[in-house]
Amino acid sequence: MINAIGLQGVGVERFAGEILPRLQKYQTAIFVNVCGSSDEEYIKVIDYLNGQKGICAFELNISCPNVNKDGLCPALDPRSTFSLVKMAKQASRLPIIAKLSPNVTDIVEIAKAAEEGGADGVSLINTILAMAVDVETRRPKLANILGGLSGPAIKPIALRMVYQVASAVKIPVIGLGGIMTGADALEFLIVGAKAVEVGTANFIDPAATAKIAAEIEDFCRNKGLQRLSDLIGTLKA
Repeated sequence: MINAIGLQGVGVERFAGEILPRLQKYQTAIFVNVCGSSDEEYIKVIDYLNGQKGICAFELNISCPNVNKDGLCPALDPRSTFSLVKMAKQASRLPIIAKLSPNVTDIVEIAKAAEEGGADGVSLINTILAMAVDVETRRPKLANILGGLSGPAIKPIALRMVYQVASAVKIPVIGLGGIMTGADALEFLIVGAKAVEVGTANFIDPAATAKIAAEIEDFCRNKGLQRLSDLIGTLKA
């Protein structure tokens, strides 16, 4: 899937007043993805949500490629990553997870910058910058021209980057990118991810995440694994 929806949202006040109370009814941890059009806006969102109940952590979305036509974002530069993560960490009462971009030459350098800035964890990868063209009209299929590619096609790249980052930083790594099945998720855990996220699969099947969790449970039962943590980082070189 290639999307270019930008950073759409109802705004932090409406989120806190209408959406968060609905999420709090479920017996699960709530991680809030924080975004902004400037460093200051990120901090304002965090400041507002600091006082809300039920939130476990903030995932700092510094890697969305759909904010402008060039696909630029703070996570493309280690200095920008370090600066924004440090500001967010100082402002936040909760753990900060930096969501990283694959559209870089060295994602390990960016991950280390996030770690040095105080991030409690990193999540990767966000979408890969891509485009599509209508051959009949010779125009881009996306109004933004460029968009973010997600889904199964990017999993091998995501897996490689998660492996590289997990081998280089001391903070937890959350793996994402093309996870469609329990086996996909297990691959990320084996290369070092402490947890995974599922995105595009939910567009195909809203029950995808529950099915993936069940498949992971079946795998552990069949292999006699008492704890999922026994599988993390067990890649055999």
